[in-house]
Amino acid sequence: MSAATTAVPGPDGAASRLGWALADSWTMTRRELAHWARQPVAVLVNLVFPVMLLLMFTYLVGGGRGVSGDPTEYLVPGMLALTMAFGLEATMLAVTQDLGKGVIDRFRSMPMVPGAVLVGRSAADMLQSVLSLAVMTGVGYAVGWRWHNGAAAALGAVGLLLLLRFAMLWAGIHLAMVAGRPEMVTAVQILVWPVGFLSNVFATPASMPGWLGAVVEWNPMSATATAVRELFGNHGGATGSWAAEHAELLAVLWPVAIIAVFFPLAVRKFARLSR
Repeated sequence: MSAATTAVPGPDGAASRLGWALADSWTMTRRELAHWARQPVAVLVNLVFPVMLLLMFTYLVGGGRGVSGDPTEYLVPGMLALTMAFGLEATMLAVTQDLGKGVIDRFRSMPMVPGAVLVGRSAADMLQSVLSLAVMTGVGYAVGWRWHNGAAAALGAVGLLLLLRFAMLWAGIHLAMVAGRPEMVTAVQILVWPVGFLSNVFATPASMPGWLGAVVEWNPMSATATAVRELFGNHGGATGSWAAEHAELLAVLWPVAIIAVFFPLAVRKFARLSR
């Protein structure tokens, strides 16, 4: 495996250094995108899995417990939020595989901006997240879901979903470097499931025991799901609590807090890999 690299930039000013950083980051992004063509089955599985969950909870299990009216209007926005948290296993596997094969050490020894590896990985992941959102939105339309508040509000909802994904991405990158080996990814990935299902994605907090509903409402994913429902104009089974009434604020603050914690941890861990 090889990737085009560039020479280390000289002290020609901030603009020149920024240009080299962007060029190296784009090279790493193209490397990650090239893996899509070589591993189409993995890409397809990442796209199909949330679709299967949506169809299962819509037609078989019966999502939207505690919601009056059409449950798909409650379930689809929640599934969009859940999709942003799931699918990190592919990112974590890619990082651990590169670590195990010594690829990252090779990149670090080359004349390139060190952070370009992480930027390329995150950029490719975000592109796949946009694709996943497009697929899930199309399937949601197919099962009868609609948004009602116009294009600007819908774009705001998509922005909140991608912000959540960006936060979860850096948590996943850091945990992958801590795990170090592909076989450890499954153990780490299990930690994502409680966060995903201990939320208001499938049922309203009002339909849960009081203590559990309170915990669920403060879940970062619940904040994003509730905010997205409000922006889409879908009924959200709001409980009137502070967390529910300020969901849009929390949908920004939670991801920002996660990024503030895991982004520097990931950068520091990456810098220490070969020490």
